[in-house]
Amino acid sequence: MQLTAGGGGGRFAPVSACLRSGGRSPAIGRLLAIVGSLLATAATPGAEPTPAGRAQPAAAGLTAPPAGGRWIDLTHPFDARTIYWPTERGFVFEPGTNGVTALGYYYAANRFATAEHGGTHLDAPRHFAAAGATVDAIPVDRLVGPAAVVDVTQRCAVEPVYEVTVDDLVAWERAQGRQLVDMILLVRTGWAARWDDRAAYLGTAASGAGAVPQLRFPGLAPLAARWLVDHRRVRAVGIDTASIDHGPSSRFETHVILCGAGVPIFENVGSLA
Repeated sequence: MQLTAGGGGGRFAPVSACLRSGGRSPAIGRLLAIVGSLLATAATPGAEPTPAGRAQPAAAGLTAPPAGGRWIDLTHPFDARTIYWPTERGFVFEPGTNGVTALGYYYAANRFATAEHGGTHLDAPRHFAAAGATVDAIPVDRLVGPAAVVDVTQRCAVEPVYEVTVDDLVAWERAQGRQLVDMILLVRTGWAARWDDRAAYLGTAASGAGAVPQLRFPGLAPLAARWLVDHRRVRAVGIDTASIDHGPSSRFETHVILCGAGVPIFENVGSLA
């Protein structure tokens, strides 16, 4: 998985979070994953790996993907409809006075404002750990590497606040014949398909602090997070919901465990189908 410099236009993917006071601004980029023979789901043991997201040509400056792989864009667009945590203001885009200048050349410069935790974004360990790394301090090799997609869509369709268990992760390992050690774990709940419907995606269309107790979506169980940290040393963890903790969480224990161990978290990941 790699974070790369983004291009212009109306599609943004901020790498959020938790800057130091006076620190560097978060990069604007796209969240990309190398999808090849390692990208498979526990739901289809023995099946051919299914590519995730929308295939994209390699951006300028990127090296070619490894043999058997391709670059995949796993972001949602940033625009007026982008979903944010209920207590946050949405994405704000302010077009500049773009056009041909008095000197005859064309010039364009726009402005945007965004909270850290909305749309497809990265939670730096500092998000839930006072001594955790900020975005600029995360080693690049934590964000690049083989990715495994663990598919729990069927369970989540029945139980919208499902928490992914150690058993789910072990089932993936048995089906694929390898462990999750030193891999980037991506959890597919199927929630990315709900992105265009805020109420369906979050469990509520309400905003403000009163909306937080109404949140309903799947997440990763704290016990599974602890197991990943203690026994699998994963590079990073991502999920296609608004939070790595499931919607009803009030203590955000999965965040606390992963961030405390220095594990970066990707949230609101695009389609992993």
